[in-house]
Amino acid sequence: MKRIALKIDVDTYRGTLSGVPTLVELLKKHDASASFFFSLGPDHSGRDVRTGSLSRYYDLSTRLYGRLLPAPNIGTRGVETMRLATMAGCEVGIHAWDRSAWERRILGTENPWVEAELAKAYTRFAEVFSVTSQAHAAAGWRMNRHALRLTQRLGFTYASDCRGSHPFIPVIDGEIVACPQLPTTLPTLDEILTLEPGFSPIQAADRILQLSDAIAGDHVFTLRAELEGMRFVDVIEHLLNGWKNRNYALVALREIHATLDLNMLPRHSVHFSEVPGRAGQRLTQGPVFPA
Repeated sequence: MKRIALKIDVDTYRGTLSGVPTLVELLKKHDASASFFFSLGPDHSGRDVRTGSLSRYYDLSTRLYGRLLPAPNIGTRGVETMRLATMAGCEVGIHAWDRSAWERRILGTENPWVEAELAKAYTRFAEVFSVTSQAHAAAGWRMNRHALRLTQRLGFTYASDCRGSHPFIPVIDGEIVACPQLPTTLPTLDEILTLEPGFSPIQAADRILQLSDAIAGDHVFTLRAELEGMRFVDVIEHLLNGWKNRNYALVALREIHATLDLNMLPRHSVHFSEVPGRAGQRLTQGPVFPA
């Protein structure tokens, strides 16, 4: 049975409080599972002014957090809502400490800053869920060499930090990182809406269903609590129904990982490139290593 792993990025305070409960109930309704990756520190979304960012979909308060309004701390004010995901049997993992800062700074920052950000997220996650995180999914698919090293050092079972086509062991600048990557394999809803400005959201969802059929193997689909969990709830339900009608299993990423033979996973170089429909450099699966 073909599997669609649902990777849910939770970027903001509002997405935590409103989008997560909606998605949890939707998953229950469709007998589906998913992996929720949480931002665990301050919501500075008001500082996120990058062209093409998801901020255009945010409510006014979120667009002002950290700029004209105080930044709420998600990991202290959203604890009970975050725990709804585990109560529903879903997987949870780390997305970021300060999601906006990570996306803005990670490509050019120093190692101590990276270590401090991940350490804060790692500690807060353990405080919220009473276990250590087994998985990491980088905000905006943005990483650097040292951040990849830390996925190994912190003992993550796997990471989903990049875009690609299938699970692999990452190699960056010739350095093997012993933490498998389960990349996002399908375009996101907002990427298709950017590439096809005449499409309705439902048409964009139908394009995702077409690609799910056309591209062989299991898939990882990334959705956002702020988008599919709030603005486009009917669209994600359309997608879930479409996949179920095709007899696809809707699972968490840990279920994909559990069936991998890690000794047989290919090694691939990773590099930074633009993803169609999304501005800026993102971590991307490259060719087999060594060539």
